[in-house]
Amino acid sequence: MAKPKVSDNPVIASVAKELITRELEQVPEAYIGEILDFIRFLKAKNGSIAIALASESSLGKDWLRPEEDDAWRSL
Repeated sequence: MAKPKVSDNPVIASVAKELITRELEQVPEAYIGEILDFIRFLKAKNGSIAIALASESSLGKDWLRPEEDDAWRSL
């Protein structure tokens, strides 16, 4: 069985945010820049996935045609 995501439950997500905040208060200053970079990376990654998923259905109209299958069959 798949482990539920923290974001599936608003109460758990709120507690997780509080724990993250507490941990950040104890992180050495030298790591703050790396942590900020990582958070921004996760946000950008999430945005990229959302864009890809949103465009998949419209691009699928072009991809899911017999002509496309024929074109790719020889590769």
